[in-house]
Amino acid sequence: MIDVPGDLAVKLSEHNGAEGRAFAAALPALAGRFLDGWGLRLDGASMCGMCALVLPVVREADGRGAALKLQMVDAETVGEPVALRVWGAAGAGAVGLLEYDAATGTMLLERLDERRPLTEVPDARLAVRVLAESLARLVRVPAPPGMRRLGNLAALMLAETPGAAGVLEDAGERRLLLDCAAAVREVAGEPGDRLLHWDLHYANILAGRAEEGRAGEWVALDPKPLAGDPAFDLFPALDQRWDASEVLWRFDLLCGVLELDRERARAWTLGRVLQNALWGIRRGRPGLYADHAEIARQLLGRD
Repeated sequence: MIDVPGDLAVKLSEHNGAEGRAFAAALPALAGRFLDGWGLRLDGASMCGMCALVLPVVREADGRGAALKLQMVDAETVGEPVALRVWGAAGAGAVGLLEYDAATGTMLLERLDERRPLTEVPDARLAVRVLAESLARLVRVPAPPGMRRLGNLAALMLAETPGAAGVLEDAGERRLLLDCAAAVREVAGEPGDRLLHWDLHYANILAGRAEEGRAGEWVALDPKPLAGDPAFDLFPALDQRWDASEVLWRFDLLCGVLELDRERARAWTLGRVLQNALWGIRRGRPGLYADHAEIARQLLGRD
């Protein structure tokens, strides 16, 4: 029996409506199809993130551990196998892709140690440094053709900003939103061409396994690939494991490890604040998230 966690079904319904509910209902049969077709047997309890079911498995042919990942194919996920192949060829520290089915988006991935995410490292500053070094390896790689482009996203955000600002009742938040847009406008003409992860937070970095020859390594997974400026990838390191007193220290560390121009990095990070605010406003949220607003204020030099 394939167990589909209840919270995954809820998330799929919230984000994808009827299509998400149908996908959740079809997951046991879909998983069974690939367990049989790829010669796999279950090797543990089902896991999930925001949108994917992940099953720990073993390949019957060689006894190798792996992870079967099943998710809907959409604009965010369609580039994932392409990015993993490119990063794999470059030795950039991403999870290995073993099999892929283009019709369903199903992937068989290298098995990592799910018991050891970077979130469990108690020293927050050490965790930030690990994330920064992982990100630096990923963004050294040029984006392949066909990836979504940051320049297009920036243009859409700037076009949406005036209307979104009009629905914010708080004058301070309205000013923050417009200032974030102004910062993006300054750099939008040079959006960059590196292969970005776009969602590299601490839970998306797991310890490698000795069985895979990756003992002692930290490995990135679950990208939402995008072609653009590496500075657009800094925000999750600031927002997750939240500590307002550490925002500028983390930002400076990231800029140093990735060798980024600080002003461009500031502008693109404000772009992530803008993107998240627009996303929330579209879904009826009346204002900015408090921690996102605090990041913007600190990067803008405001009390």
